[in-house]
Amino acid sequence: MRKDRREFLKVSVAASAATLVPDTISSDTTVAGGEVKNAGAFGVLVDTVLCVGCRQCERACHKANGICEKDPESFSDRTLLESPRRPDECAYTVVNRIAGTDPKYWMKMQCMHCNEPACASACIVGALTKDNRGPVVYDAWKCIGCRYCFLACPFDIPAYEYGNALNPQVRKCTFCYQRFGESEFQPACVSVCPGGALTFGTREELIDLALLRMKRAPDKYVDDIYGRHEVGGTSWMYLAGVDFASTSLPRVGSQPISALTEKIQHGVFKSFVPPLVLYGLLGLIMHSLRENKQEVRENNEQQI
Repeated sequence: MRKDRREFLKVSVAASAATLVPDTISSDTTVAGGEVKNAGAFGVLVDTVLCVGCRQCERACHKANGICEKDPESFSDRTLLESPRRPDECAYTVVNRIAGTDPKYWMKMQCMHCNEPACASACIVGALTKDNRGPVVYDAWKCIGCRYCFLACPFDIPAYEYGNALNPQVRKCTFCYQRFGESEFQPACVSVCPGGALTFGTREELIDLALLRMKRAPDKYVDDIYGRHEVGGTSWMYLAGVDFASTSLPRVGSQPISALTEKIQHGVFKSFVPPLVLYGLLGLIMHSLRENKQEVRENNEQQI
């Protein structure tokens, strides 16, 4: 037990120290023609023109991740599509109707898996990292529950298990990261989409596909690919039949927000050692409290 805590302290301090220098998300990240690309990274193109609002993606995501208990039949309720919803700890993805559209359009929402994620840049212990294959990956063991990622995310995606008193975690779309490498891999939501509204592939392939669809049907699509440039580019990108300003996707610039969070961290920590120790101790304390709660629970169960 003591050895585990000492190891966690080392990890916490080391992760805090990493905030003193710029962090390179991936060696494959380049800037060409004003566009940020992760060579070979995967993504998903969400075509809201083709989405039929069936909520099968929600059902598949819930089953694949085993989050919260829900009646499978509840995903057949389409009345929920009329009220704005956000992903939460029991729903990594949600589908909403784009308000005021006729014909009706629906939009799937989940973590955007940004090329240069602000959540990862803001995390002081390295619990969130960008994998060079596309996903933004969460390591619950490192997480100390500070929830700085909530403040940093421009898409308001990370959720927290406030109802889990013993071991709360940050929750968001995983991009089915645990299944990467499997033959014929696709994220669970993509694999069940009946209308072809979700397409999985490399980011470069998806951009080419989006451009082709806009060219072939200019009357159906607005001339824009959301996520191609936004906040430095995202792994999940969107096509729409209406201006994105009328959707739930926020208006953000092309500048990665991670650059701002890094500047703030560097300004606070530059040439100043005590905060490193502080956050290391904070991580140790929170980790110890979690272990103590678990020990108390186990002892109580043994006495019953």
